[in-house]
Amino acid sequence: MKTVTGLFDDYSDAKAAVNSLEARGIHSDDISVVSNNADGRHKDGPHESNAAEGAGTGAGIGAVVGGAGGLLTGLGIMAIPGVGPVVAAGWLAATALGAVAGAAAGGAAGGIVGALTSSGVDEDHAHVYAEGVRRGGTLVTAKVDDEMQMEAEAILKKSNWVDPVERRAAYHAQGWTRFDDTAAPYGSVDIEQERARYPRRTL
Repeated sequence: MKTVTGLFDDYSDAKAAVNSLEARGIHSDDISVVSNNADGRHKDGPHESNAAEGAGTGAGIGAVVGGAGGLLTGLGIMAIPGVGPVVAAGWLAATALGAVAGAAAGGAAGGIVGALTSSGVDEDHAHVYAEGVRRGGTLVTAKVDDEMQMEAEAILKKSNWVDPVERRAAYHAQGWTRFDDTAAPYGSVDIEQERARYPRRTL
C-alpha cells in the first residue's frame, strides 16, 4: 500500500478530491481528511463527543460518527494544539488525534506529522502539510494499492492541490522552519489573510 497526500487551501477542492477518490473505488475507510475549522464552517453537532472516542478505540472517526454515506458525512469536530479547531474523519485523523479516548492534549499535538511520516510521507512534506492545516487548509490522505498510486496522485493534483515544495519555500520566506505544536493557532482573520497570499487557481 502507498499513501498519497494532498493539501488544499480551499475546502471545496478537498471535498472534490475526496469525492473523486471514492468515485474511483477507493474505500472511504482508506481516506482521511483533516480540515481547519477556525471559521466555524462546520458547526458543533451531536457527533462531536464521539470523535475522540473513535480515535481512542482505533476505529476510523468517520465510521464512528456516521460515515456510512461516504467519508465526508462522518466529520467530527475537535481541537489540535498548535492547529486549533478542526473537523476530521478517517484513519489519519484517528491516528493523529490521540491513542486514548477523549485525548485533547499531549500526544495529539504533533500527531499529524507523526502519523504522516509513519505512513511513508516525507518528513519535510509532513511539516508543510501540518502547517498548512494550521493556516486554514485541508489535508486529504489516502491509502491505495501500489498500482493506483499515480492515478490517485493525479486526482489530487487535478483538484487544485498545493505543491508542498513551493509552499515550503513560501513559508521559509516568512521565517518558518517547521510545524510547531506549541504555536498559537491561526484565527479566522489570520486565515483570510493567509488565503489571500495564494489566489485560487481556476481549473
